Amino acid sequence: METVKIKKTAFNAIHHILGGKMMNFAGYEMPVQYKGVNHEHETVRNGVGVFDVSHMGEISIQGKGAVQLIQKITSNDVSKLIPGKVQYSCMSNDKGGIVDDLLVYMIQQDDYLLVVNACNIQKDLNWMLTNNSFGAEITNISDSISLLAVQGPKSVDVLQKLTDINLTDMEYYTFTIGELAHIPNVLVSATGYTGAGGFEIYIENRYAAHLWEAIFEAGREENIEPVGLAARDTLRLEMGFCLYGNDIDDFTSPLEAGLSWITKFTKDFVHSGFLKIQKEKNVTKKLVGFEIKDKGIARHGYEICNTNHEVIGVVTSGTMSPTLKKSIGMGYIATKYSNVGNEIFINIRNKPVKAIIVRTPFIKKQKLNSYVNS
Repeated sequence: METVKIKKTAFNAIHHILGGKMMNFAGYEMPVQYKGVNHEHETVRNGVGVFDVSHMGEISIQGKGAVQLIQKITSNDVSKLIPGKVQYSCMSNDKGGIVDDLLVYMIQQDDYLLVVNACNIQKDLNWMLTNNSFGAEITNISDSISLLAVQGPKSVDVLQKLTDINLTDMEYYTFTIGELAHIPNVLVSATGYTGAGGFEIYIENRYAAHLWEAIFEAGREENIEPVGLAARDTLRLEMGFCLYGNDIDDFTSPLEAGLSWITKFTKDFVHSGFLKIQKEKNVTKKLVGFEIKDKGIARHGYEICNTNHEVIGVVTSGTMSPTLKKSIGMGYIATKYSNVGNEIFINIRNKPVKAIIVRTPFIKKQKLNSYVNS
């Protein structure tokens, strides 16, 4: 039996030195936590924390066919981008499901960077190659790039000490390339997966240790701390952000997942005709947020029932919100039961537990950068 080799990021040794609890995540040895999920969650919400997210995939698409390829494989309209702008999008498959959700960076004309989920790097690359009838140059640069997410309301105070880039004026979903901590050609992006404000920093692997040390030295007064993937999950869930493999996958459409805002029918893309018909006829299931009113935590795969205890859906994500001190979750349910305020039941260990459908995000986005819908 062939043993699958677990990959390590350029920050791996640092995580071990700091006592990070390590686990296999999407084929990478990653820190799930350091001092504890709730502590790390609150550090990001109230101050500043640093995530190693170097397991994410980076794929460069260049050449005269770049725009045509990206327009074909993604649901959002890449023609709206200008250099320095980022766009959230997804790739739909030939059945109307989601190959992956991703970020599209326009570096310059005919030069784009696509950032994809770690678990989907090879699948996404194959999908791009399969659909590349435009002569675009596709290069997987994932193994050469390190990525840190510096998140929280104090993140700008920390990072501004290390760069002449005006971070305060950077709008949400924009980026710039410049010098940071004396490292050249750093891509600094006003993006994140926490709703707490902050930045994502892309560098060559050789600068990883230096960047980590510089950021933590600069953030000493702000009590900066490392944060693991477990807190990243609770932070994103409080914002109602989808997690690939849980809330979206090859069998859920962007319209069902509430991602109609990144599904633009002003252009043709893979299986857009199917999604257009789905929009006209209305979806039969919807991704909703819910708050549990009794004791219990919803987990992925738990059944959702109506007041007659008939199964009407399934939980995709659930946790105890460290901010709200309430049990929250998301799941797909039949559309006719999806109105905000409706009472539902979650089958937790074969016991029906009362919940109510609520609007997402569960908490408001923190005001570090102004939100730009691209």
